[in-house]
Amino acid sequence: MSGEESRLHTAVLVGPEGERRRHRKARRRAAAQVEAGARQTRRDEARAKWEAEQAEKRATSYLPAAGEPGPAALRTPGRLRLPKHQDTSATLAGQYPFLAEAGLGSSGVFVGQDLYSGGSFAYDPWVLYQRGIITAPNLVLAGIVGSGKSSLAKSLYTRSLPFGRRVYVPCDAKGEHTPVAEAVRGKAILLGHGLRNRLNPLDAGYRPSAVSDAEWAAQVAARRRDLIGALAETVLDRPLSPLEHTAIDLALADAVRSSEVPILPMVVDRILAPSPADDQDGRLAEDGRLVGHALRRLVAGDLQGLFDGPSTVRFDPTLPMVSLDLSRVAENATLVSVLMTCSSAWMESALSDPAGGQRWVIYDEAWRLMAYPSLLRRMDAQWRLARHYGIANMLIFHKLSDLENVGDLGSAMRSLTSSLLANAETRVIYRQEPDQLTSTAAALGLTGTEQKLLPGLGTGQGLWRIKDRSFVVQHQLHPEELRAFDTTTRMTGGR
Repeated sequence: MSGEESRLHTAVLVGPEGERRRHRKARRRAAAQVEAGARQTRRDEARAKWEAEQAEKRATSYLPAAGEPGPAALRTPGRLRLPKHQDTSATLAGQYPFLAEAGLGSSGVFVGQDLYSGGSFAYDPWVLYQRGIITAPNLVLAGIVGSGKSSLAKSLYTRSLPFGRRVYVPCDAKGEHTPVAEAVRGKAILLGHGLRNRLNPLDAGYRPSAVSDAEWAAQVAARRRDLIGALAETVLDRPLSPLEHTAIDLALADAVRSSEVPILPMVVDRILAPSPADDQDGRLAEDGRLVGHALRRLVAGDLQGLFDGPSTVRFDPTLPMVSLDLSRVAENATLVSVLMTCSSAWMESALSDPAGGQRWVIYDEAWRLMAYPSLLRRMDAQWRLARHYGIANMLIFHKLSDLENVGDLGSAMRSLTSSLLANAETRVIYRQEPDQLTSTAAALGLTGTEQKLLPGLGTGQGLWRIKDRSFVVQHQLHPEELRAFDTTTRMTGGR
């Protein structure tokens, strides 16, 4: 390369482009130096902090590993040594805390053994209400045939008698509660065709204390109207029309004027043949013709013999137990519902007595009762007013799917059955068939573990759901109770 060419090449290198390149390199070197300085500063600060912490630790004094010497040690010089112990897992499981519920306490009626904790299980709706554990004293009891639910119900109410409680059974369709009532010196009222017992639906009933004459007359008149209307609805299997209500009111008023204690045949005669003073337009007989013939079945038709005269039995609420034995008429569903309607009217006058005390009301074979709207409405009213009356209702049936057979989906009757379940904060579930588990769990809000328990429960074992708490309880019976409560004698021949 000639000298001229070399000078040109050098000029190119030191031109504007080369100048910019040198500036960029200088900036990068300066940035790297700043970043290196910052890193070194951080390392120096971290090291200084670590050295300060180490110095602080070295300056801190600790107790010696063996503790303070002499009396200040507050312990024996030797180490505590225990011999090895070998036992079964069932025994050693008790060493682990929080595996079982603390229970409901010892106050109340003894039921049996809590299978989780091994302790005694006691239950009393009035005690639990006083302690604020529950707000609704009603109980629902479900279990398949042979699971032991009837024995549990009888134990609960008979063991409550020494505490001053009384028991009413408005419908004993199988006669199971009759020997129990006789054993506790109560009374079982046996009704059926061919028997001498009569039940007058228009009786005034039990008069509560502290009720004036005017109040009592108004209560009796209202109860009679409601009862005649409920009987007619039950036989007709439909609601009454306004015209039919008028026919009943006028006939009942005429019968009351002619007799201090009217009987049902008087009302039927006046519905079918009203007095001219009441039938001014001549249409009253036609308006009440269907309801008159429906009620006539109770006095002259296939349901006669039980309601067509003065009462030969009396509902005495002061007895320890009163049961209405309908085992002689259990095959006639309409007659059972009519008798239940009358017995409910009897009980309402006694239940409304503020001085009546605490009482159990037992609805056995509930699937029979819930098929009739008038009975279902009466039951719902009693369940809602349980705290006001001081009563605890017990609803007994086989499976929760029985509630789904009441009325159509979305109907008023279905809503009433759901209301009964919602107003019972104590639910006792005995053994259920596998095909019932889903509906049972959905209705009661059971957990997966609780749902799996139900098919494997033995006789007398039940899952108790009390509000948001659950227990698995083995019901225990005294030998005398076992003999009195046994419902298998017909199958076993009394052995």
